[in-house]
Amino acid sequence: MAGRTFVIGDIHGEIEHLRTLLSRMPDVGASDTVVFLGDYIDRGPASKQVVDAVRGLDRDTGCKVVCLRGNHEDAWLRVIDVGWDGFVLPPGNGCLATFRSYRDAPVSAPLREKDFDALFAGTFFPPEVVAWFRSLPYWYEDEHAIYVHAGLVANSHGEYLHPAVEPSPIALLWTRTEDFFRHYRGKRVIVGHTHTMDLPNELSTHTVDDPTDMWAGPCVTALDTGCGRDGFLTALELPSMRVYESR
Repeated sequence: MAGRTFVIGDIHGEIEHLRTLLSRMPDVGASDTVVFLGDYIDRGPASKQVVDAVRGLDRDTGCKVVCLRGNHEDAWLRVIDVGWDGFVLPPGNGCLATFRSYRDAPVSAPLREKDFDALFAGTFFPPEVVAWFRSLPYWYEDEHAIYVHAGLVANSHGEYLHPAVEPSPIALLWTRTEDFFRHYRGKRVIVGHTHTMDLPNELSTHTVDDPTDMWAGPCVTALDTGCGRDGFLTALELPSMRVYESR
């Protein structure tokens, strides 16, 4: 089938989940597009390997690859540019795992005193990876859907703006409002960022008996199934709406 789009949710440093998922998807070629929804890094043990795999997928498969910016890539750019200890410090953000991955250190390796400056300034990232983070777009659209990391934001009139006219693109990376999932109507929007277990399960038409699964509301589909947080990685094929999982 020509013109397929495969959308892959938040990976969060879990290279084995990515490899398993890709092995379960059909072969892709020049007529296909793979869209990654962002958050390639943090939490899981292999952020470096994930970034390398994602950046090389177009070369390896010949398909078009679109890599969106996630809030974790955006947060690290803020760390690098101005500093943000409030992002680096909380264990739940998984920043230390990324540091260890890029330093080829064991998962449980303790931080040495000389490591702190590099961690809190983000200087352990290779320059080409930082440049790649900066190049990542906030959104993408094709005939099947609109793709953003987190979601769309309503204006003062309750109208959801297209990403092309969103005055604050940062909102596309960080917003997390239940109203969007409940009330947005328009062209299908596919997002990551918000764990599907936190969404109103009664509105999902996809395996309603399993709240850990992909979430499919009337006009929004959510693919963050907890990879990097003891969950798994999910991909969606469009226009068929076929689902692939790493579990």
